[in-house]
Amino acid sequence: MSNPIQAIRGMNDILPEDSVWWLRFEAIVREWADAYGYRNIRTPIVEKTDLFVRSIGEVTDIVEKEMYSFEDSLNGDKLTLRPEGTASCLRAVLQANLLHQGPQRLYYTGPMFRHERPQKGRYRQFHQVGVEALGFNGPDVDAELILMTADLWQRLGLRNIQLQLNTLGSADERAAHREQLIRYLEAHQEQLDEDSRRRLHSNPLRVLDTKNPELQALVEAAPKLIDFIGDASRLHFDGLQALLRQAGIDFVINPRLVRGLDYYNLTVFEWVTTELGSQGTVCGGGRYDTLVEMLGGKPTPACGFGMGIERLLLLMREQGQELAQPAPDAYIACFGDTATGFALQAAQELRRAGLAVQMHCGGGSFKSQMRKADASGARVAVIIGDDEVAAQKLSIKPLRGEGAQQTLALAEAAAYIRQTED
Repeated sequence: MSNPIQAIRGMNDILPEDSVWWLRFEAIVREWADAYGYRNIRTPIVEKTDLFVRSIGEVTDIVEKEMYSFEDSLNGDKLTLRPEGTASCLRAVLQANLLHQGPQRLYYTGPMFRHERPQKGRYRQFHQVGVEALGFNGPDVDAELILMTADLWQRLGLRNIQLQLNTLGSADERAAHREQLIRYLEAHQEQLDEDSRRRLHSNPLRVLDTKNPELQALVEAAPKLIDFIGDASRLHFDGLQALLRQAGIDFVINPRLVRGLDYYNLTVFEWVTTELGSQGTVCGGGRYDTLVEMLGGKPTPACGFGMGIERLLLLMREQGQELAQPAPDAYIACFGDTATGFALQAAQELRRAGLAVQMHCGGGSFKSQMRKADASGARVAVIIGDDEVAAQKLSIKPLRGEGAQQTLALAEAAAYIRQTED
């Protein structure tokens, strides 16, 4: 007998005991996004590779090392499993001319793919919630997005998540900083690791985000982008900070926060926790005012964020939250030659009345069926045998708490079962 086929490393099944957490999370996210006026958008998981090369940046870890890219065997197109959601969202917005209708508030959820080393909270197929606000100038929408995330942590029952802020300024300001940063790093090139040397001229800002502990002192002494920020960029950043303080949102300024994608400008932010080890970032985003134009649209201000669902669910559990599997309201046990047909009819009527009903299938003794009824977590067992069929009634036995068995007409059963909730 051959060995069963296994899932691809880093791409995990979500089994029923875990899926209940996902369903709860997704329900909260839908209600939360609706409350802020954001509409759902869904895009394909496969896009043309050039979309991500143009948006993320050719000299980034994602494009150079992590994308799942392949050639379409039918027409030779170069395709990629999406590694993030913003580029796909904007491609869809431009293709459908949604910005002709005015500014857009959009959100999405779904799987993303990066060929990374799998570890706790970090997988090769991972899932994100993304929120994008397109067509809005000024720091007010930046503040709204950050307030949204703070609100979501409360709805999810999460705590001990810190907000970190920075500004990347404009392209000209980053260019001036880049020139000085390269000079500084060149002067200390012998201290750089291989990855930092590779990025020195192509993407020096990412050197500041290194996780190598041996480089931390060197990076700390490097020229800081904030010192190159002009009046307009500083006004935007100061305005955002003022709005957050007015809203009671605590934050720290992290001048080394640059994010991993090339398209950001002005505001960047991350929500981080110390409770997930090295995978401490649970949400990150910022402004990307040039990206719509880079993808072929008209100049359009834009701001957004993405959050990893796996990490947030892991944090919920790490912080002690518990969630039971949903149980049916009633479990139908049936015996006898004529019971099955009536039991199917009764189950449908109870469901139409708004109850969750699990029906026993596959036969078995009365004792074994009642054991399964109890194990299901149902509040009551609905017992149907030949006598109940003849009388066109249901015998209802409470399984939780006190109460005597009742025999009721089908029309009365739903109301009685619902009373057992109290």
